[in-house]
Amino acid sequence: MRTVRDESGTHYVLLKRSSESSLVRNPETGAERHVANEELTAVDGESPLETAAGAVPDGVRTVLAAVHDDRALGLLLELDRRGPLSVADLLDSYDLCESDLHGLLAEFRAAGLVEPAEVVGQPGYDATATASEAVDVLTD
Repeated sequence: MRTVRDESGTHYVLLKRSSESSLVRNPETGAERHVANEELTAVDGESPLETAAGAVPDGVRTVLAAVHDDRALGLLLELDRRGPLSVADLLDSYDLCESDLHGLLAEFRAAGLVEPAEVVGQPGYDATATASEAVDVLTD
C-alpha cells in the first residue's frame, strides 16, 4: 500500500492499482472509489499508516501520543472538567507525587494540551481548547 493524492490534494490510501485506474480509500470517510491513474500522484515520505491515522482528529491524536497510561488520561480529564486547578490542589487531590505530576504536566504542555494558569494566587494549570475538544470526542 502507498499514500497517493488526487488533483485537489486529498490524500488516500492506495488499495489496488490496475492499468487504468486505482482503488483508493479516503481515510477520513472510509469511502472507497476508483480513480484514473493519471489523476493520482504518489506522496513520498508519508506512510499509508500515517494516512490512515488521518481519520482521527488532530487533537485526539495529540492526546493519544501524550497520554501513556490511565493516570495520565485521568489527570487530563480532571483538568478539563474541573480546571483550572492549582498545583497544590492537584497534589492534594490525586495519588501523584510531585515529580510525577510535574513530569505529566510538562509532557502535556509540550503537546499543547495544558497551559499555566493562576488559581487563587497560586500556580496551576488548565486544559487547552485542543485538549477539551479531544476529551469531548473521547468521552462521547
